[in-house]
Amino acid sequence: MQTSTSFSHKFLRIALAALFWLAVWQALAWWVGLNLLLPGPLLVGQTLVDLLGTAGFRMAAFNSLLGILLGFLAGVGAGSLLAWLTWASPLLDALFSPLLRLIRTAPVASFIILALLWLTSRTVPMVIAGLMVAPILWSSTKAALEEADQSLLEMAKAYRFSRWTTFRLIYLPQLLPHWTAAAATAMGLAWKSGIAAEVIALPRDAIGTNLYRARLLLNTEELFAWTVLVICLSFLLEQFFIRLMARLGRRYTI
Repeated sequence: MQTSTSFSHKFLRIALAALFWLAVWQALAWWVGLNLLLPGPLLVGQTLVDLLGTAGFRMAAFNSLLGILLGFLAGVGAGSLLAWLTWASPLLDALFSPLLRLIRTAPVASFIILALLWLTSRTVPMVIAGLMVAPILWSSTKAALEEADQSLLEMAKAYRFSRWTTFRLIYLPQLLPHWTAAAATAMGLAWKSGIAAEVIALPRDAIGTNLYRARLLLNTEELFAWTVLVICLSFLLEQFFIRLMARLGRRYTI
């Protein structure tokens, strides 16, 4: 009962905050008085509803989700694998650490433009999403491995635990919180960088391409509608991932 009440209070606070900022948005739209510069939330909402019923919208959303999610998964896999390798081998750490730090600090736009020299417009968002994700997973996973409790590892060795048992009972509880937090952060970054790559690369039937076309045609309400869609999808993906990892964590650490 207490959990339900707490959830209701939290939901009420979020709803009131959302209503407040929607009212501010509407007031600013009335004050500007020109939809070309700032359409109101009602107009943007109606435009978004109209877009939801079109086949082009569904195709663009599917293509963007598929490409960016594939890039995200590839980046998670590559970053996690490189973390294990660089943690286990000082030589590999010396080879790969500077490259991964360079990728993490370099501007995303530079990678997008460079990728367009060698890749098709369809694959650029996928590659960019993976490149942005890998360094985050690498640094977080490697740090968690380095912080593993040495006394527990000595105990596991003394009792001759198998590698899987040692990983499940010692490494996994240490890794999972760091890894989940890093992956959730990387999910948002992959989504934003992937959409930015689409705006520059302009693949066919993609959210970023529609954003660019709406700006080019000065269709501001549609530009806002696509932006609202990007924000909503980013939030839903991140929440889904956090809940999925929490469930897997309870399953494999008990």
